[in-house]
Amino acid sequence: MMKKIVLLLFVGLLAVGIKAQENTAKIEFKTETINYGEIEKGSDGVRVFEFTNTGDAPLVISDVKSSCGCTIPKKPEAPIMPGETGEIQVKYDTKRVGPIRKAVTVTSNADTPTKILKIKGLVKDGGAK
Repeated sequence: MMKKIVLLLFVGLLAVGIKAQENTAKIEFKTETINYGEIEKGSDGVRVFEFTNTGDAPLVISDVKSSCGCTIPKKPEAPIMPGETGEIQVKYDTKRVGPIRKAVTVTSNADTPTKILKIKGLVKDGGAK
């Protein structure tokens, strides 16, 4: 009798654990690569990655890191509720002439906890003719 009770408790707790895992945040980006194209030196380097929480739990972005100091990412501070959209702003230092090939790593509580976003393009020196 005692074994049956323990077994029932175990199965019940297992079912509760499985149920709790069903509510997950999901992050879906409109695009995972932003192409600046050819831009002039010193022009506006701010771009925005838009995303939607397509899950059924609040999405919390815990960290956003760039592959170099020339790119400054900005993450949303508040949780993004299911169905809501948010944005990660990226500012590239356009005083650096040459090709842009950088990665931005997004860490969150989504079912895919790490996402790599990319920026690319070319900064041209407008003064050199």
